Amino acid sequence: MVRHNNTIPNNHFHKNWQKRVKTWFNQPAKKNRRRLNRDRRQKKLAPKPVDLLRPIVNCPSVRYNSKKRIGRGFTLREIKSAKIHPDYAKSIGIAVDYRRINKSAECLQQNVLRLKQYLAKLIVFPKGKISMPNEELVIKGVNSLSKPVLKIKAKVPSTEEKQFNAFITLRKARAEKRNLGRRIKRMKKAAQDIESGVSTRKMRVTDDYDD
Repeated sequence: MVRHNNTIPNNHFHKNWQKRVKTWFNQPAKKNRRRLNRDRRQKKLAPKPVDLLRPIVNCPSVRYNSKKRIGRGFTLREIKSAKIHPDYAKSIGIAVDYRRINKSAECLQQNVLRLKQYLAKLIVFPKGKISMPNEELVIKGVNSLSKPVLKIKAKVPSTEEKQFNAFITLRKARAEKRNLGRRIKRMKKAAQDIESGVSTRKMRVTDDYDD
């Protein structure tokens, strides 16, 4: 019974909830796939870094302020101290955070040194054609080789191309592959029967391609 001025219970438990439970039994396989995707992406972007360059910051609160972690982006003061423009920094893979403020000289000097070390190791290729005397030596081993793109010109299809049926061709190829062992076995048996002189019935050598 309902007491006082409360809602009368009228629950609707009619859904088949057993079939709507989301499971996660493939967690180890998903973990492995994420790792392989990260490796594949890193190889594709090489020698470019996978992620943007980010600063080293102190964790907030009194409990964790002695620990350091990777921050969101460099401050404008840090970028200016490293003699870089913020727009140029973003174009060469450096993360910029317009909201963070430097509150310690040690953190500022540490991140400025981090930026200078990054710029010392950075190799920027200009846009367009690279006009350098040792151009081949620079590009070789850095950029991944891409397959040549075949330029196919438009033409009027011939009668043979119009009569060609890709579906039937694939089905015949599948049937030939599937019946290859039977055909070889049948031919060997027929050859053995002929050598032994046993009369054999007329056998059909060709296979049916009906799938």
